[in-house]
Amino acid sequence: MTKERLELGRVGEDLAYKEIKRLGYKKIIRNYRCPLGEVDLVATDRDTLVFIEIKTRRGRSIDYVKEAVNARKMHQISKVALFYMKANGCCETKARFDVVAVSVSGDKPQIEVIKNAFEMS
Repeated sequence: MTKERLELGRVGEDLAYKEIKRLGYKKIIRNYRCPLGEVDLVATDRDTLVFIEIKTRRGRSIDYVKEAVNARKMHQISKVALFYMKANGCCETKARFDVVAVSVSGDKPQIEVIKNAFEMS
């Protein structure tokens, strides 16, 4: 991965983190890793455990960015979520998957949080 793409990803993650904090999400873990993979953010939204994937693109519409989480990625995030829930004894907790789409173009980035973006796969 190029240095430019890594930097864009960091910018997107920082913007997404600030946005979900602004929306009231709590207990936020950044870049949760386990033997099965990684998820960008794990947080709570009231009584719900939320696994969050962040997608950032430069010069693309927010609609294009929202479509960047494909079936393979959904399956991977689902596996990581199950691992997290088992490892932390929270299998009975309500959980959902959100996607934060970040489009960086022009002066002001567009950020959209899509709650319940997909089901466990």
